[in-house]
Amino acid sequence: MESKRVKLDRRRVLDRSFFYVIVVFLIGAFCFRSTHPELKMLKVVYCNCLICYSLYRLVISRHRNVYLVDFTCYRPPATCRVPFSTFVEHGRLVYDEYRGHFLQRVLGKSGIGHETGLPPAIHYVPPEPTGAAAAAESRDVVFSLVDDVFERTGLDPGDIDILVVNCNVFAPTPSLASVIVAKYGMRRNVKSYNLSGKGCSAEMIALKLAEDVMKVHPNSYALLVCTEIVTPCCYLGKERPMLVTNCLFRMGGGAVIITNRASERRRAKYRLDHVVRTHLGADDGAYTCVQQEEDEQGFIGFSLSKDLPFIAGEALKANIAALGPLVLPISEKLRFVILNHYLRRRRPYVPDFKRAFEHFCIHAGGRAVIDDLQKSLRLSPEDAEASRMTLHRFGNTSSSSPWYSLAYAEAKGRVKRGDRVWQIGLGSGFKCGSAVWTCNRTVSGQPEGAWADCIDRYPVQIPEVLNT
Repeated sequence: MESKRVKLDRRRVLDRSFFYVIVVFLIGAFCFRSTHPELKMLKVVYCNCLICYSLYRLVISRHRNVYLVDFTCYRPPATCRVPFSTFVEHGRLVYDEYRGHFLQRVLGKSGIGHETGLPPAIHYVPPEPTGAAAAAESRDVVFSLVDDVFERTGLDPGDIDILVVNCNVFAPTPSLASVIVAKYGMRRNVKSYNLSGKGCSAEMIALKLAEDVMKVHPNSYALLVCTEIVTPCCYLGKERPMLVTNCLFRMGGGAVIITNRASERRRAKYRLDHVVRTHLGADDGAYTCVQQEEDEQGFIGFSLSKDLPFIAGEALKANIAALGPLVLPISEKLRFVILNHYLRRRRPYVPDFKRAFEHFCIHAGGRAVIDDLQKSLRLSPEDAEASRMTLHRFGNTSSSSPWYSLAYAEAKGRVKRGDRVWQIGLGSGFKCGSAVWTCNRTVSGQPEGAWADCIDRYPVQIPEVLNT
């Protein structure tokens, strides 16, 4: 498998090298001086071809560019906050002393802080994860997000041409997309899509779907809403592997408005460069590493395999093998091909992605996930800071966590014009997705949104084991 990826990367590098050779040849022909009529004619033909190709690329890129106008993230109300002491005591009352101690140990190593939020139905003893409670949570989260993103962008619901909603576990009828259309009175010809069961990488799937739909619908606005309704995720059984998800998942969500209107280029925050997705579902181990299933007592929960970190690493390798040729400088591509294919190093060379990106927004799925990705990509603690602080402040918010990380970098005033952002999502299936953005304008460090009330306290030092 590794040799196939290396061969693919080498082929892509060589294919792009031909383009660079042609450009150099055309420049040389233009600069070469000769009085011979045939050489003059040849130079004119070459120059015309170069001009036509440049105009073609300009027109194509102008029509295909997708811009991020603005986005927002959900901040749970203070009444939903679950400090460690509250969570552990709740676990002891709902389960027993032994499992309450297990939850305490998992929570202490998770990297999650004291200010994360859970919906009201889970605060009860025992919890009441009913359909009505899940619907109430979805209205609170989704409507708050949509209201906020419309206020930020100055757009109206009637301006939206494409609507994509992703929520993995909660899939009511009518769908959440239909709920939004009905609530905001959107146009009858709005293209709406509702995604469920896609895992924590659903953000990339929704983004790619919206980008593809925009290719046949020019001058469109798309609203993307990504969330995870936590109420149905509450596991009430006593199997310890399934109890882990109760410690990690928290309330959250993100709403994004993107467009392919050229007139929005100046005020848009980012330009979408690439969306790359890889799927390892054909492998049985990858397919079953994260599953929703019933335990022996009939309680539904999520089972996490012990091989999950290894499978996530394999998914990331496959994803960066496809993404690398698109974003890495030519020097890193050549170094990768030479060291891994011709010299055949014992340990494969991992490209230095810090030469391609200034900001890394890793899925905040858990402390182990961030640690593994930081080690695999050879990132510094500063590179992984946004994701670690997102996990500490908001917990695992599923597919919306990369947006919290990007909002953190913005609130810190670190995102400058021309910076490139890499968002990484990992989810069941097993899937890995990447989105690459280029900053259109320097984003002011004015704290707003989800981080407005706490950005001055971050970053914080996270010990190996937190006292609960």
